[in-house]
Amino acid sequence: MPSLGSIRRSFAPWNDAAAKPYIAFENVTKKFGDFTAVDKLSLAIYEREFFALLGASGCGKSTLLRMLAGFEEPSAGRILLDGQDLAGIPPYRRPVNMMFQSYALFPHMTVEQNIAFGLKQDRMPKAEIAERVASMLKLVRLGEFARRKPHQLSGGQRQRVALARSLAKRPKVLLLDEPLGALDKKLREETQFELMDLQHELGLTFIVVTHDQEEAMTMADRIAIMDKGEVMQVATPADIYEAPATRFVADFVGTVNLFEGKVADMSGDAGRILGADGFGLRVDNLAGAKNGARAWFAVRPEKIAISAVKPADEGLNAIEGEVWDIAYLGDMTIYHVRLEDGRIVRTSSVNSRRASDEQLTWHDRAWISFRPDAGIVLTR
Repeated sequence: MPSLGSIRRSFAPWNDAAAKPYIAFENVTKKFGDFTAVDKLSLAIYEREFFALLGASGCGKSTLLRMLAGFEEPSAGRILLDGQDLAGIPPYRRPVNMMFQSYALFPHMTVEQNIAFGLKQDRMPKAEIAERVASMLKLVRLGEFARRKPHQLSGGQRQRVALARSLAKRPKVLLLDEPLGALDKKLREETQFELMDLQHELGLTFIVVTHDQEEAMTMADRIAIMDKGEVMQVATPADIYEAPATRFVADFVGTVNLFEGKVADMSGDAGRILGADGFGLRVDNLAGAKNGARAWFAVRPEKIAISAVKPADEGLNAIEGEVWDIAYLGDMTIYHVRLEDGRIVRTSSVNSRRASDEQLTWHDRAWISFRPDAGIVLTR
């Protein structure tokens, strides 16, 4: 099944039944005493993929990364890299390198000495070390800072030094554990695109661990949503956002409005979802649901329109309420509308025009409306 939208490059080996995973976690479990950090997890990652492990703190994503790096051993199951079982292979013998959030640069060494450190440990000839370090400095655009110490660099520059050091040994896989967490918002956004371009240029496999949804959505070819040591869904960013598999995924990624009720009046894929208060939503995508079954219609805020008067289009789902909260963010405005049953619905409007005096304000009566195919039906 092709991913939603044409956002990503044509690279999509996971859609090829003949493609073999480059990294495979097979029924991997990791326990720390009585605590299960990773629970019977299976996952396939392909060569040259930019893959993200996304989840809240304690969901097991960093443990998964550390097992791949060799810093932890699975309690059960196995991990394969390019068909080789990694069991018993120490970290320094694995064709992977890990970049930590702290960067872990040596404060007494210059930029070029930090980058060269791992190469010297491998007893690479001096001439080759000098050539490799020069190419890494050029790659991360830090040539003029080669003789500086870490404390003389900005946060973004230190991040690039750590990246260059991780890439200097030319690993097959680069593991990034919250790599941008120490950067400010603007620099973090800029660095996300730099990492994407760098990964594409080098043709390496990148695996990033993050709890930042925007970071994962921006950089990754695919995302694995994790919770309590399990993978809840693996898909492209567009599929994760537009077609979440469960309420957990829908609620975890971005913001979503969930309208709960029972399926009724099905005719093909169309029908209604009736709430406990008797209110019904027209829905066009009930495939897989059954009459009388409990279901949730998940609608993103940007799919919901807000207006001062009821829309003329009778084909829309339209509900009246009261403007409860407003957040003006410059490029968009977010409205919280309180319905008669006390439920709060969130809608967002792009500010494509300059502000006017005709906008809705607090406590105004307002109508929210959305198409029957504006959301997705979830049954779990």
